Amino acid sequence: MNRCASLVLALTLAAAASAHAGTSATTDNQALQRNFPKNALRGTIVFGTPPAIALNGVSTRLAPAYRVHGFNNLIVMSAQLAGLKATVDYTTDLQGEVYEVWILTSAEAAKTWPTTAAQAAAWSFDPITQAWTKP
Repeated sequence: MNRCASLVLALTLAAAASAHAGTSATTDNQALQRNFPKNALRGTIVFGTPPAIALNGVSTRLAPAYRVHGFNNLIVMSAQLAGLKATVDYTTDLQGEVYEVWILTSAEAAKTWPTTAAQAAAWSFDPITQAWTKP
């Protein structure tokens, strides 16, 4: 009988601790600095019915295994994206389809970032500060 009471107490304490950890994690995510890959480009995207999107005004498709990261860097489900227009950083797969997308916060969108592969090749990237410098 004492073992059952101890187990219930331990589970209650664990649940309370995890609830508290979840609250502090939410606060920490507000100051989250996301690291984008060097091959990511900046663009404006309008999500249609998946896999259809318009990227920089041009109709294209999402790759079969695409991922969309929201402001908090969590994966956003496709049902939440229909009709959304956003400034994003994105990567493409070998077929040229959009593979990974990061919906940007206003602070992230304010940073200079290349919009074409030619710009990315000509500019210099610092992965630690996540900053591009033009020549």
